[in-house]
Amino acid sequence: MIPWLTTQSAFPPATQALRHPNGLLAAGGDLSVSRLLAAYRSGIFPWYSPGEPILWWSPDPRMVLEVHTFQASRSLQKSQRHRGYTVHIDRAFDEVLAACAAPRPTQPSTWLSPDMRAAYGQLHRLGYAHSFETWRGDELVGGLYGVAIGRMFFGESMFSRATDASKVALAALVNELRARHFPLIDCQVHTAHLASLGACEIPRQTFLRAIASLVNCEEPLGRWSAQATDAQTPCNTTHEKAACPD
Repeated sequence: MIPWLTTQSAFPPATQALRHPNGLLAAGGDLSVSRLLAAYRSGIFPWYSPGEPILWWSPDPRMVLEVHTFQASRSLQKSQRHRGYTVHIDRAFDEVLAACAAPRPTQPSTWLSPDMRAAYGQLHRLGYAHSFETWRGDELVGGLYGVAIGRMFFGESMFSRATDASKVALAALVNELRARHFPLIDCQVHTAHLASLGACEIPRQTFLRAIASLVNCEEPLGRWSAQATDAQTPCNTTHEKAACPD
């Protein structure tokens, strides 16, 4: 059994999540800004299908991408140079959400319900959620979005309508995070696509220890520009390195 949350309930510890289904922690509650920020700070995220209550998850193991180890493949580098792509940040957040929510050949329904999109839109307006968008001329052909708290980036979803378009957005995200001294991207759960980009699984407890200090780094809120400010320095708070296995 999992606990049912009211709008006033606190989350149970992430370590109480079920093994089957992996990571299911709680149900109910709401999608308020305070609830979502508390969830991410605790290594928890919402994920549910239409007709279901809000479900909260913290899987074990956790899929992550280490920013400093990411290397663009040769094919991705060619796409960056020769396909006429440009990347913008926070220029079309709502359009990225809509594209991520659109049905796909292997995924006819979406977990990004109107309520979820409204909640992340509010996080974006408050400066927590960001989109990285791959454009070809005036056409949005790929992108991703996620939530930044302190010096931790929690990736949520990505989409692609052209070759390597989502990968180009990811490479831009990595470059931005390096400049801002963010060491880690949360990718939530394993997929072959994420693994091909260098993401790996680590124990949930390692993940929770790694983010505990990162989410408490003081960072200015607001839309991100194309580049991080020169004034940014590493956070003084120490954090555990969440190393991918060799």
